[in-house]
Amino acid sequence: MSIQSIVRKLLIAASTIAVGLSLTTLEASAQSAADRAVEAAKKYSGTTLNVLYEAGLQPLDPKNFTGPLWEKLTGIKINVIEAPIDQLFTKTMQAHKAGSGSYDVLNVLPNQMPDLALAGALEPLDKFVDKYGYREELQKIAPVYRDNQMKVEGVIYGLPDDGDVLIMYYNRAIFDDAKNKAGFKAKHGYDLAPPKTWKEFSEIGQYLTDTLAPKVYGAGLFRQPGLAQFMFQERFRVAGGKFFDADTMKATINSEAGISVFKGMVEDNKYMPPGVEQWGFIEPFSAFLAGDIAMTISWPPVGRWAAGYGKGTEALNWIPETKIADKVGYALPPGGTPELAAGFSFGVASGSKNKEAAYLFSQWMNSEEISLKRVQLPYALRDPFRTSHFSNPEYRSRWSNAGDYLDVLKAGAETGLLDLSLLQTDRYEEAMRQAISRLWAQEDPKEILDDLAGQWDKLTKRIGLEKQKRVYNDWANKPNAYPK
Repeated sequence: MSIQSIVRKLLIAASTIAVGLSLTTLEASAQSAADRAVEAAKKYSGTTLNVLYEAGLQPLDPKNFTGPLWEKLTGIKINVIEAPIDQLFTKTMQAHKAGSGSYDVLNVLPNQMPDLALAGALEPLDKFVDKYGYREELQKIAPVYRDNQMKVEGVIYGLPDDGDVLIMYYNRAIFDDAKNKAGFKAKHGYDLAPPKTWKEFSEIGQYLTDTLAPKVYGAGLFRQPGLAQFMFQERFRVAGGKFFDADTMKATINSEAGISVFKGMVEDNKYMPPGVEQWGFIEPFSAFLAGDIAMTISWPPVGRWAAGYGKGTEALNWIPETKIADKVGYALPPGGTPELAAGFSFGVASGSKNKEAAYLFSQWMNSEEISLKRVQLPYALRDPFRTSHFSNPEYRSRWSNAGDYLDVLKAGAETGLLDLSLLQTDRYEEAMRQAISRLWAQEDPKEILDDLAGQWDKLTKRIGLEKQKRVYNDWANKPNAYPK
């Protein structure tokens, strides 16, 4: 055989191998992030993953939908362990300190992530993200969640998995009423429309209460301190407030912005229903669905349920009948930078004996393909958090103005404000909750906030000023810590 013939055969063989390799590469790249997670996880068939979840409606997702499906696909069983939201941090830390390995997958509140990560309770995820080709798909998570709720000091510790954001709901029939519109325009000189500022919110709320009460009040907001502190955090920053001096870590919560907001919150209660100071989540939700208040601010599920989405679902039998299903309007709250108010990221416990399997389950749950199904579950509380969720035709057709709802959530996913995040954030929040309780008891706003600033300064000193400064500045330098 001539040398030319040998070379020709070698070239043909090489090209055949190259084509085969190219096809293999194409097949791998065509495989979705969800599929890659499933295929890789099959080697852990027979394993049980303990998943820590907020108690209530949230666990119905892994219990009823994703858990059984994952077991069918991979042979890995999901054991859901429930805990109230205010115990998730404590249980995670207790398991870590004890070295018990009690949990594999964690639901992490983003503002607690630095505390958990720096304590060593969370497994760094970059190695898994790269190994299973997930980095590109993470970029498709909406900016505010992707850029703010995933990393601590540049390291990935969580997969942002919940689009929690406080948005405004209003009764379109009341706002569109010709008599209301004419009367408001005559009194205030501008059109009756969803308020862009807190001044407008107060003027609209007061006018509608003066005109329609006691049948309808202008607004109703949750006021129980644990929830109201979210609204204060948002409104304080909208007013230009900063929580701390970044150089000295001296608390500046008692600035003029803080005092002004506290006074405004008290004044707003005057045009809300009697007893509003005691309102939690349910009271404004029920009042809005009944048509008893014209405006409220709350989490995304309110917008779905008020429109009648999920009606007839057994798990939602507790929801009162909505009388405004075709009247719900959606808008960003005054200021246009809504509080993200909790939310969740998936994390992997550093003490897990099944870290890779735990990560793969998290990637699968969080993936574009599976998460789109999860955020449409009527009974679960996972809210849209990916750009594809907001534009999905199926979701946008779920009720008459679902597109408007998703457009507002998308806007909130660009401008939303992060919850304050520090070491031992819960202690700072507890002091804030006590301050709000004193506010509803009619104590002086300046005196309350001066005391709050003093308590925060003592906490910072006890925890360690330099340690806290490091964490605060990492948080404050994120894109959505303060309004742009």
